[in-house]
Amino acid sequence: MKVSEQEAVGSTARRLGAFLELRREQIAQRWADEPLFGTIFTVSREEAVEACKAIVDALTDVASSGRLEDIAAPGFDSVRDQLGRMSGTRLRAGSSTARIADEVAALRSPVAELLRAEFSDPAAPEAAEGMLALTVLMGTLRLVVMQTALSSGEELIARQRQQLLEVATPVISLWDGVVAVPLIGTLDSARSQVVMESLLEGIVGKRARYAILDITGVPTVDSLVAQHLMKTVAAARLMGAECIVSGIRPAIAQTIVQLGIDLSSVLTRASLADALAYALSRLGIEVSPRESTR
Repeated sequence: MKVSEQEAVGSTARRLGAFLELRREQIAQRWADEPLFGTIFTVSREEAVEACKAIVDALTDVASSGRLEDIAAPGFDSVRDQLGRMSGTRLRAGSSTARIADEVAALRSPVAELLRAEFSDPAAPEAAEGMLALTVLMGTLRLVVMQTALSSGEELIARQRQQLLEVATPVISLWDGVVAVPLIGTLDSARSQVVMESLLEGIVGKRARYAILDITGVPTVDSLVAQHLMKTVAAARLMGAECIVSGIRPAIAQTIVQLGIDLSSVLTRASLADALAYALSRLGIEVSPRESTR
């Protein structure tokens, strides 16, 4: 009776699954000393061993199902989150995705040594088929780790970008009831949203009656930037604060006129000092220069 190629592959995969289950403890002990786990679980080796066992169990399930090349195999679901956390930790520590991939590839050698010892004749067809199945399975694990590492990297970049936007958009309390947001660099939709949120939170937190948007450090103003500014001014008004836009340089003023942008409803001042002086005067505070003394 002839055995189909698919049945033969499935049989080899199941034998590999049985081997992984049998040698679970030995594989986990060897993997715990590999860089992929050793650099993360630095306090407790037993914790590293348990993490390795979870991955061996996942590989056992995948092999037993015969889906050696399927990164979506259910067996990987149980460790995908763990692999994602590990990858994220390595990326934050400065490792590259290529290095992580190499460390995953290095996990094959300890398992291959144990698998080779299972066969009395390493050159037998069964041994070659088993080694090939192991290579395919470990290659799939590498793809799963790469996929999770890339996702973790994208999430890390997104978080860092959000943090940079927040740091680059500080709300400064200039006086009791007066806050300012000095803007430096280009304004895009994402940053404009952060500006609006930060300003509104500052108005509520400081109980500000006047909010100054200083655009001295903004290189150019186009229709999109002007729309963002007007939306921010409108939102501040809804919160009960009067918004003042300062730092409009001559070149930017000419650009606004040429674009036909109507800022007549927006209170503007030439500089941050002028805007602060206006806000203080509206609060009934008179600022006068100090007399010089000898």
